[in-house]
Amino acid sequence: MNRLLLAALLVAAAPCHLDAQFSVAEYQQRRDALVARMPDAAIMVFGARAPEHDYLEFFQNPEMLYLSGIREPEAALLMVKEGGRTTATVFVLPRDPAVELWSGARIGLDGATRISGVAARVRGELHTVLDSLASSGRLPLHVGGGVTGPRRAPGQALTPEDQYLAALSARYPPLRVVPTVNAAVTRLRGTKSAAELALIRRAAEITVASHLEAMRAMRPRMHEYEIEATIEYGFRRRGAERPSFASIVGSGPNATVLHYNANDRQIEAGDMVVMDVGASVQGYAADVTRTIPAAGAFTPAQRDIYQIVRDAQAAAERNALPGMRAQAMSDSATAVIAAGLARLGLIESPAATYDVVGQGGAISQAPQIRLYFMHGLGHGIGLEVHDPDQYYLTGTIAAGSAFTIEPGIYVRGNLPDVLADTPRNRALIARLRPVLERYRNIGVRIEDDYIVTENGLEWISRAPREIAEIEAAMRPVP
Repeated sequence: MNRLLLAALLVAAAPCHLDAQFSVAEYQQRRDALVARMPDAAIMVFGARAPEHDYLEFFQNPEMLYLSGIREPEAALLMVKEGGRTTATVFVLPRDPAVELWSGARIGLDGATRISGVAARVRGELHTVLDSLASSGRLPLHVGGGVTGPRRAPGQALTPEDQYLAALSARYPPLRVVPTVNAAVTRLRGTKSAAELALIRRAAEITVASHLEAMRAMRPRMHEYEIEATIEYGFRRRGAERPSFASIVGSGPNATVLHYNANDRQIEAGDMVVMDVGASVQGYAADVTRTIPAAGAFTPAQRDIYQIVRDAQAAAERNALPGMRAQAMSDSATAVIAAGLARLGLIESPAATYDVVGQGGAISQAPQIRLYFMHGLGHGIGLEVHDPDQYYLTGTIAAGSAFTIEPGIYVRGNLPDVLADTPRNRALIARLRPVLERYRNIGVRIEDDYIVTENGLEWISRAPREIAEIEAAMRPVP
């Protein structure tokens, strides 16, 4: 049996047995690193609130989870840094048997301290403590977690925490409320610890096993949601708590829609099927995409597109070593895709452009490659599926990074209708039309997860991805 398939089968049988928490020392190190970046201040992190609708699952926001490990609603973390000394307190809902009858046992004060390593108080006391700090006027209040701050878009509603802080500022005009904490925590989250990398690795392993099951289950005339159900059942059966994002199973024309997730089309024999999915393990995300032929074997046209994407990914991998510029990953993959599209006749040349009509009828130029590859090459993974990575800030790949590489080509059936109606674009479409028809509705994305250690780049999402491997995985077992 192919060794890659055997490894995936072994993972498929393994449930998740990882401890549910990081060490108290790790949470303390994270808080110390945050405090070191801040001036003397009261540092307030609001946890997520319970869902407004009954019985929806609760997920803690990344800032509170990263700094404390507390997963319950309404939690808060307050650190006061002044004169070289820092104190910390977590605020949580009290134990209440009448409420716990409906929603399950709370961790209480003792549990909050055991998890976070911080002294705990009842959540209802937070307002009194903040009032006291605000009235003294000694320290600014740096806030994060459930606040929007600079992230708030025009017209976006204020969160309850935003409203509370506005009222606090109105009562105590000298108080300075500064929404800097989320940005500071984001910088810290870009470099993953060994314990975080272990969870990301496990999330990827679970995702790979479910991808392999989906490949074996795929048959023409199934519906996309049947494959989605197979994948997500595999996640839960192996110990993941949920998908890390809305699962994408797009067949035929849906394979060319980047964030399609209705997953309700019937799959036809000639379709390519994009499966972009990821498991979440104790809050840490995987994000793995495989594109497979519904009938189990690639057609010549599908092979053409698929191999270009795979070659682009391989080029990016070669430029993803510690100490290398992160931009080199994207540059190398883009060059391979541009050369491949030109070779197939889908673009006129690797550097060719098309007309874009802007406001007032102004015409500018865009690369023709962007007609087929219009997204970034990849992103960080961690507590969020699009997590910060340290190379966002430094531009350089280094140990402690966790990220994806995900080139793609999407030949949309309606591409001629998308281009602006200019003489140059009309001539371009006339030249491309026969080739567009050959590759119509073929969408291919290949996405893998990687971590960087002192020893180099590690590919952690080892699902079949070469053409021969995919066809072997999909071949019925005699």
